[in-house]
Amino acid sequence: MSARHFVLAAGGTGGHIIPAFALATELKRRGYHVALVTDERGAKIPGTFEGDEKHILPAGRITKNPLGWFSGARNILEGRSMARRLYESFRPEAVIGFGGYPAFPALLAAAKDGIPCAIHEQNSVLGRVNRLLAGRVDAIATSYKRVERLAEKHSSKVRLVGNPVRAEVLALRSQPFPALTEDGIFRVLVTGGSQGATILSDIVPDGLALLPVSFRRRMQVTQQCREADIKRVRDRYAELEIPADLATYLPDLPERLGWAHIVIARAGASTIAELTVAGRPAILIPLPIATDDHQIFNAREMAASGGARVIKQTNFTPSELAKQMQKLGLEPEALMNAAGRARSAGYPDATRDLADLVERLGRGGVTPEPVGAAARNPRAAAAGAAS
Repeated sequence: MSARHFVLAAGGTGGHIIPAFALATELKRRGYHVALVTDERGAKIPGTFEGDEKHILPAGRITKNPLGWFSGARNILEGRSMARRLYESFRPEAVIGFGGYPAFPALLAAAKDGIPCAIHEQNSVLGRVNRLLAGRVDAIATSYKRVERLAEKHSSKVRLVGNPVRAEVLALRSQPFPALTEDGIFRVLVTGGSQGATILSDIVPDGLALLPVSFRRRMQVTQQCREADIKRVRDRYAELEIPADLATYLPDLPERLGWAHIVIARAGASTIAELTVAGRPAILIPLPIATDDHQIFNAREMAASGGARVIKQTNFTPSELAKQMQKLGLEPEALMNAAGRARSAGYPDATRDLADLVERLGRGGVTPEPVGAAARNPRAAAAGAAS
């Protein structure tokens, strides 16, 4: 078994931690040792990195407010010093960053010590921390063919691999789309995350209420809601006589995704990756306050494939939702076609391809040759660099 070590650095949200965990699982399967650098939140995300070595670094932020610059810079420098001490004992072959402020000092330390390093961008807009690090790293792994705010001078470093998903979601790709007959149960999954789930609670039940009665009576809904919204949403579904299972957290989300015929969701990077790998058609309502409006761009590729309909939040009304639901869901054949198109936009080999890139990086300490999706389409990964 190899004694090579890798450090993965990720911010404390699921969007950063989940792809890092997928990569860690694959690297360990190949016989390597991994350690996670994150913050307090990231270390506590359930079902990830349990039993693995974890290190908490200060997450300094440089915001637009000058009053916070000194403390932010101090925390970044402290985090870099802590990371350099870690590398002295851990001696990683490479350090891989997944974005978020805790990744910043870890990658700065790696660059300072001459350790090969790379960043992985989950969104279709290069994040703030990854933009700051792009000139210092050896490789930039992307999840979309076109990435906004990626400087042309860094295009030679870009490798398109996709966004790694959990093994339970990847397993859905080998399963057929749930059977749907004209009079069979039509299952709807609604998931909105912690930011903005209330608008889904406000709009979705009323939107479903506008559907033809014959269609509505076939529906079964699973919906993620904020705790404060659950009672009124449950009462509204009961009034409509639509069976509904409501929860603030869905620990069995992959299973729910597996039997869903359509998904109504935000357009976070992990959500898009899971929908396209599993092949589930969707109605997407991008979160308008997302940094750099990245959710609009995330939805672009899936919508272009025909696997999703996108509704801007300003246009998200019950009548608009009902209209898009009927376009996608009234005809089983049309829904199956949309599922196939969603599937065509997925990157099921993302974890493998990212692990291949990391291995090459660790061996050579130089920009690796194209792997996976980038090898199949070497120009696509850099398409956004010129934009």
